[in-house]
Amino acid sequence: MAAARLKVLAALPPELRNRASRLVERFHLDATGWFRESEPVPHLATLSEAVWETRRVEISYDRGDRSVGRTLEPLGLVIKAGVWYLVAVSEGQFRTYRVSRVLEARLLDDQFSRPDDFDLSGFWTESSAAYERDAPRVDVIVRVDPERIARLTGLIGERAMSAAERIEEPDPEGWPHFRFRLEWPTEVPPILFAMGGDLEVLSPPEVRSRVVATAVGVAQRYGAAEIPPAISPPPLSA
Repeated sequence: MAAARLKVLAALPPELRNRASRLVERFHLDATGWFRESEPVPHLATLSEAVWETRRVEISYDRGDRSVGRTLEPLGLVIKAGVWYLVAVSEGQFRTYRVSRVLEARLLDDQFSRPDDFDLSGFWTESSAAYERDAPRVDVIVRVDPERIARLTGLIGERAMSAAERIEEPDPEGWPHFRFRLEWPTEVPPILFAMGGDLEVLSPPEVRSRVVATAVGVAQRYGAAEIPPAISPPPLSA
């Protein structure tokens, strides 16, 4: 990236070069969140070259359940919250691919004609809105330690927490009850399990069962006999 920046700066007229240098000196984008490593993207350079030179590229892509081969016409690259995505045409359809899931990439010699009316920014905005609108969701009711609500907000996101409904129910420990809606039901149990004993899922039963199964699996992994009655966490350093 540093080498590419130098090449671009060297190719600019003196006036624009000075402006670009001042911009680099005064603004910096760090798109990755705290305590979160960037995803490995070993084929990003190949895909970038394919985008820049409008050349087709063959990839092997991890779909989660299996890997598939595709021949793509790459149109653009997008980075969102530290994650790279490739927008490309595949079999006549506009598709989006997560770059970290590209297992192999081979640049082809043949070029393609880029659609004259394609707008990367507009496409990304529309497809992102459709993705959020059509994503599967699940309504969850939990009780949570009032001192750990901030931790829960960090796990499920401020938007989900701000839209949560507080349920006035008597609770033996005085914990508040919340109903909120989360996306991608299969990913919800491990997220809530991260709260440990500071949260209890009340419904739906399938989410509660999955959290319980995860807890049982962790206990079995370490061995019930090895679990002490109480564990005092070490002090945290600033």
